[in-house]
Amino acid sequence: MKDEDATAPGLDSGEAVEALESAVTAVDEAADLRQELAAAKDRALRLQAELDNYRKRMRKEMDDERRYAQLPLLADLLPVLDNVNRAVQAAEKSPDASGLLAGFKMVAQQLESVLSRHHCTRIDALHRPFDPHLHAAIMQQPSNEYPPNTVIQVAQEGYQLHDRVLRPAQVIVSTQPADGDGEE
Repeated sequence: MKDEDATAPGLDSGEAVEALESAVTAVDEAADLRQELAAAKDRALRLQAELDNYRKRMRKEMDDERRYAQLPLLADLLPVLDNVNRAVQAAEKSPDASGLLAGFKMVAQQLESVLSRHHCTRIDALHRPFDPHLHAAIMQQPSNEYPPNTVIQVAQEGYQLHDRVLRPAQVIVSTQPADGDGEE
C-alpha cells in the first residue's frame, strides 16, 4: 500500500511516467509549432515585401514604357525632318525658289512643333563641350578659337525624348592646334 501512496490517486507509476512523457512531448510539439509559426510569419513578411518591390518595379517599367512609347515613330520622323531641312538649305541657294523655300520652312517648323509637343527636343551641341552621351564625333579639327573637345560644327542634329537620346548629334570636335603655324 505504500506504493499507492507515492503515486497520484488512480495512476500507477507506469501511467504517471507515461503522462509525464506525454506532457513533455506536448510541450516540445508546442515549441516546435511556435517555431514553425514564427518561420511562416517571417516567410509571409518576406513575400509581402517581395510583392511590394515587384509592384513598384512593374509600375516603373509601365511608366517608362508609356513615356518612351513614341520612340520608334519619332525615330522614323527624324530623317523626314532632315530631308526637309536639306531642301530648305538647297532652296536658300537658289534665287528663284523663294516660294518653295517659304513652304519648306513652314513644313520644317510644323514638324519641329510636332516633335516638341511629344517631348522630342533638339540636342543643343554647337560650341558646347563634347559629351559622348549626346554627341557622336565624326571628325576632329584643330582650332585656335575654341578649347579642345568643344563642338565646332554640327553635321547632323541630334534629338532626345525626355532624357533618353533618340539620335546623337553628329559633330566635329576641336583639338589643340598643331605645333608650328597653328594649321595642319
